[in-house]
Amino acid sequence: MDLSQTKDELLDTSCGTLIVNGAGQLLLCHVTGTRNWDIPKGLQDPGETPLQAARRELFEEAGLEFAPEHFSDLGVFDYRRDKRLHLFRVDVGDELCSLDHLSCTSFFPHRVTGAATPEVDGFRWASRDDVRTLCWPRMAERLLALDW
Repeated sequence: MDLSQTKDELLDTSCGTLIVNGAGQLLLCHVTGTRNWDIPKGLQDPGETPLQAARRELFEEAGLEFAPEHFSDLGVFDYRRDKRLHLFRVDVGDELCSLDHLSCTSFFPHRVTGAATPEVDGFRWASRDDVRTLCWPRMAERLLALDW
């Protein structure tokens, strides 16, 4: 380990996007094989800016693309001892009335069969109350601390 690295340089950064509709609801993705829902997010790759990572993850996990100027930078937040969150927000108004066209193109090998399995297998809009019960506790706490 390079002792000149700061604590921040040793932490992984997960970049994600809060997609907010006109009713003030948040787009959540169902995490395959779990009971939990999450925002579209994932680890920042070497050489990627946080915005590039957030846009890539949004496309991979939901099939959504927005021009960079639609993203508002919400900042970097402590998430776990070994991970930070860099979050962005996109307001879609009534543009995404239906979520039927959303799809995940990011796969992992199934733990039993080894078959390619999508990271995400469902999408929904969620109110603040929904977030409390649908998301992992740490993510729910982080999301509910933000103004969306």
